[in-house]
Amino acid sequence: MSKLYVGSEIGQLRRVLVHRPERSLSHLTPSNCQDLLFDDVLSVERAGEEHDAFTQTLRDQGVEVLLLKNLLADTMAIPEAKDWLLSTQISSNRFGIAFANDVRCFLADLSNMELAAILLGGLSYSELPIKSSSMMQGLHNSTDFIIKPLPNHLFTRDTSCWVYGGVSINPMAKRARQRETNHLRAIYRWHPTFAGEDFIKYYGDAERNYDKSTIEGGDVLVLGKGAVLIGMSERTTPQGVEQLASSLFKHGEAKEIIAMQLPKHRSCMHLDTVMTHIQEDTFSVYPEVVSKDVKCWSLTGDQSGHVDVKETGYFVTAIEKALGVDQLNLITTGGDSFEAEREQWNDANNVLTVKPGVVIGYERNVYTNEKYDKAGITVLPIPGDELGRGRGGARCMSCPIERDGI
Repeated sequence: MSKLYVGSEIGQLRRVLVHRPERSLSHLTPSNCQDLLFDDVLSVERAGEEHDAFTQTLRDQGVEVLLLKNLLADTMAIPEAKDWLLSTQISSNRFGIAFANDVRCFLADLSNMELAAILLGGLSYSELPIKSSSMMQGLHNSTDFIIKPLPNHLFTRDTSCWVYGGVSINPMAKRARQRETNHLRAIYRWHPTFAGEDFIKYYGDAERNYDKSTIEGGDVLVLGKGAVLIGMSERTTPQGVEQLASSLFKHGEAKEIIAMQLPKHRSCMHLDTVMTHIQEDTFSVYPEVVSKDVKCWSLTGDQSGHVDVKETGYFVTAIEKALGVDQLNLITTGGDSFEAEREQWNDANNVLTVKPGVVIGYERNVYTNEKYDKAGITVLPIPGDELGRGRGGARCMSCPIERDGI
């Protein structure tokens, strides 16, 4: 069997894809950060140091860490991959025939590592050292972007997610993130780590307009035992859930998808910002959002790809049944209602489980971390004063590609 397999949220984590934010953060300014889906401007150096602490914590736990920029640079060493990605990301439809050609020629001459840095981190008109014959340069300010930075690539969880024996290469909901998907398409298709391996691409690999069928990995929790929990948030639609479910059933990789409705708030942008799996019978939840009256559906199907949908009762009961446990233990966000709201905003619930009962989380969430500790959960604390301002915790910043089942 291919080692590319994610059997749960809590089994031993073995290999993970992360992205150290550098160039993209240096392009963030108070005037453009909202457009780029960031609430704030981060200190580039400090964010990098905090990310290094995160990856070191993973390595200390025996997890192999793959860096997105390195994977992309390695992929660019393959001529076919480089041609495909440059023609996809720097298309004539987006830039005009003359300018697209000039920019592609400039990029093609860079080293693979420099090229990867620009594709991930952006390129402004002032940073383009060539004079193009096209009208584009004359019509733009020097601070306008030719290639917009992708600061949200920091959250590798969203752009693709591994579910049992395959990957969903996710069509992203927001324009500011849609280019990320092509980087993952190229890596999974051509990079030597993936190219020769036997794994399924469930959804999103084709170059087409997915319209309203969007899905992001922060909403997808691999419960284990053939079950998957998916939150329908502002980024993941019922249409996207059905498409992924159909493909999972078609390939015989899942038995049931539990889909739950989330409010469309920035604070609970994805399911994993309000709920994560910590050990077999234990979840971390933010009760203000993950409450009894959350609507919930069960999706089942067969290898024809047909999907049966039926509304089900309390989501906790549905999870207990799927996991075969008597009673779930829900650890709620710590502190009084003010402290809990602050800590949820700072990703207290967005922890990354490295093995049952051991999680990585931001050290600043003292009240919630204390509750984990009292419940017998070991918290491996990481600094997050800068990284956390991007609105994502350890789970958001990690895309497991190899993890044991339960």
